[in-house]
Amino acid sequence: MEDYFLGVDVGSSKTHALIADGEGHILALGRAGGGNPDVVGYAELRHVVSRAVHQALEAASLSVGHLRAAGFGVAGYDWPSQREGLLSVLKETLQQELPMEAVNDAVLGLLASPRGWGISLVSGTGCNCWGRSPQGEYAHMTGYGALMGEYAGATELVERAVHCVAYEWTGRGQPTALSRVFIQKVKAKGLEDLIEGLCRGYYTLGPEAAPLVFECAAQGDKVALDLLAWAGSELGAMVKTIARRLRIMHLAPDIILIGSLFRGHPSLQKWVEEAVLPEIPGARFVPIQTLPVIGAVVLAMEQLHWPRERIRQALERMNSQAAVWQEGER
Repeated sequence: MEDYFLGVDVGSSKTHALIADGEGHILALGRAGGGNPDVVGYAELRHVVSRAVHQALEAASLSVGHLRAAGFGVAGYDWPSQREGLLSVLKETLQQELPMEAVNDAVLGLLASPRGWGISLVSGTGCNCWGRSPQGEYAHMTGYGALMGEYAGATELVERAVHCVAYEWTGRGQPTALSRVFIQKVKAKGLEDLIEGLCRGYYTLGPEAAPLVFECAAQGDKVALDLLAWAGSELGAMVKTIARRLRIMHLAPDIILIGSLFRGHPSLQKWVEEAVLPEIPGARFVPIQTLPVIGAVVLAMEQLHWPRERIRQALERMNSQAAVWQEGER
C-alpha cells in the first residue's frame, strides 16, 4: 500500500493542505481562509481545515482512509493547555484515527528546512519566534506582540511610526516624511487633523501601512531608518533569547526568516543580523523559499518514526517541486 501524508498549515489569513506520498511527490494542494482558533474559534477552525483537506483529497483522488499520518501547524497554538482541545477538534475534522501531531505554524519553516532545526523568526502582521534544537526540544516567545513586550511585526512597527509622527506634532521629536505619507494615506487635511483623527478614532492606521515606513526609509528619512533599526534589534533580541534557552548559540543555527516585513526594502534582515551575529557569529540567515505547509508533511512523516535520511530525501523532492509551483504562480 502506498504511503500518503497530509500536512496542514493553518494561518491567521489563509490555510493550506498538502498531500504527498512517501517519496515526497506532491499530489495536491488545497486552500481555505484563516483558521487561528484564538481569532475565529474552534468551529471555524474545523470548517476551514475540512474545506482545505477535502479540496486536496479530491484533487489527489484519495480519501482520508488512504492517509498514513497527518501534521498540522496552527497559528495561535502556543501553550500546552491548548493541546488536548486542539487535537480533539482536528481528529473530529478528519473523522479518522491516524497518527497526528500539531505545532505552532511558525515551526513549519524549520521543519521544511534541510537541517530541520534552528530558529524561525516571523515578522508579518505580528511577530513570533520559535526554536527547535537538534534533539527536537522547543522554545518560543509568547507571540502576543506589544502586550508582552515583543516586537516587531507590521502592527507594532506602524504603532511606533504613529508615535514618531505624534512627536513631530507635539515638538517632542524631529520632522519625518512619515507624517506626509500618513496624511496622504488617510486623506487628512494636515498634520494636526491627522493627529486629532487618530486620537478621536475617525482615522486609523493599521499594519497595512507598514510599506510606507519602508518607502520613507528607502528615501533616507532618518526617523523611518531608526524605526527599522529598532525593529531589527527587537527581532534579533528574540532570536538570541531562543538560542540561549535551547543552548544552541555555539551550533551555528539557521535563522529562517518568515513574513512580509522581510520582503521590504531596505532589508530588515540587515538590522537583525547586526543584532544577532556579535553573539551568535555562526548563525546563517535564510529567507524562507518554500511552502511552509511542507513542514507539516514532514511532521506527519515523523509520526511514523522514519529515519531522518528517508525524510530528508522526501523533503528535498517536495521543496524542488514546490519551487516549480511557486514560479508558475508568479
